[in-house]
Amino acid sequence: MFADLLRRLTEPMPQTLPDPDARLALAALLVRVARSDGEYASDEASLIDRLLAERYGLSPFEAPKLRADAEALEAEAPDTVRFTRAIKDAVAYEDRAAVIEALWAVVLADGVRDEEETSLLRLVANLLGVNDRDSALARQRVEARNA
Repeated sequence: MFADLLRRLTEPMPQTLPDPDARLALAALLVRVARSDGEYASDEASLIDRLLAERYGLSPFEAPKLRADAEALEAEAPDTVRFTRAIKDAVAYEDRAAVIEALWAVVLADGVRDEEETSLLRLVANLLGVNDRDSALARQRVEARNA
């Protein structure tokens, strides 16, 4: 189902993705980070729905559909390094930087800063080309909202 998108993402010279594909790829990253600690709870899925709805102006029906498609894409996607590097080359910086804050929201959703999730997020931010300072500022904004 997602073979064409994955093929386009992993081409030697990927082109900028159209908005629906970029949304799906970035949503798949949210799912990958949420799954990284071995527990993908319903509250994490609900948070992803909310983040997708807010970020992309989706309805309460569209956001869960996008998340479900992202879950399927994430399961088929190559390893995190190749997948994330491919997204970096095919998605505008502004979208990549904004998704880091959403990723931090997923990591911090359960109130526990799990080491596996934190490590994966640091790797993902780096591979997306988002520097440590911007990632830390995104984390601080999420922590301030959660306080």
